[in-house]
Amino acid sequence: MNIKRALTIVTIVAGLVALSVTVSGTRNLGVPHALAAEVKAVSIVPGASTLADKAFSPDEIKIKSGDSVKWTNDDAMFHTVVSGSGINDPAKGKEFDSGLSGPNALTTKGKTFTHTFTKAGEFPYFCQLHPTMVGKVVVS
Repeated sequence: MNIKRALTIVTIVAGLVALSVTVSGTRNLGVPHALAAEVKAVSIVPGASTLADKAFSPDEIKIKSGDSVKWTNDDAMFHTVVSGSGINDPAKGKEFDSGLSGPNALTTKGKTFTHTFTKAGEFPYFCQLHPTMVGKVVVS
């Protein structure tokens, strides 16, 4: 084996080792951790309709732009997750709305609704059926 071929093989092996070290420090198929989107969980807790600002756990969640929030109905009652500060908010449901029917509706225990946040800001939300149930997503 000549020197040129040996150096080529060493270069390739070194490159593969460097690549495997880089990939092992990442997730989501090689996307660096700082760039990878995350899904954060929020629970609609048992007895939520009587708990006001304690109905969602956590009631305020901080995420980065590009991350998603997944709400899970852990209560026996039907709930919604609607952006806005309340029923009379003219912007109600403009950012997100789990709905009263369809696949995203949180009609029973165990149902989930997920929304991806693409811009920074504070996003209050509430349950349309139980408007005292409130929470907030803070996106940086």
